[in-house]
Amino acid sequence: MEDNKTIDYWSVAKNIKDIYISDAVIVTLLDFERVIDELDVYAFKNWEFGELIQGPEINRYTVTCTFLWPKEMMPDPRGAKRLIPFGCTVKYKKETMKVPVKVKNYTDFRPGTTKPKLIEKKIWLVEIEMPKHLINDIRTGSYELEDQDIDLNDLDRSYRNDLENAHEVEQDA
Repeated sequence: MEDNKTIDYWSVAKNIKDIYISDAVIVTLLDFERVIDELDVYAFKNWEFGELIQGPEINRYTVTCTFLWPKEMMPDPRGAKRLIPFGCTVKYKKETMKVPVKVKNYTDFRPGTTKPKLIEKKIWLVEIEMPKHLINDIRTGSYELEDQDIDLNDLDRSYRNDLENAHEVEQDA
């Protein structure tokens, strides 16, 4: 993540445009998101509102993406903790981002231009570095943790059964 630098709205927009140019990058992002979804990170507050602003940076063994949230909507750190046992690294950072104002009248433009004025907004950045082997393992529907092969479908069934049993106990009480 960049240190002590205001994020520029237009560079984020360019990054998103570059993503759509490459099918391989889109596939990598979909796989990255699938891991986050399969590990139930979206069950935690505000995780579903994150916006990709940087990445994916594809390295030999890892894929790194950086997401942003408005300052008031910090994603619950417990969601990030779900990723750590699987070899992911998660970094949080407060930052500012310059965004264009909504143009309502002539005074909303920068002097001498047809571009809107920019204001600074406080944001949260969350950088997630994910091992490539995790992305490949989640794609196949299983993951090995501490020499034990875990079938993710079995894990989901177990959670559902526990929830159903808890619901039955509540109704009996």
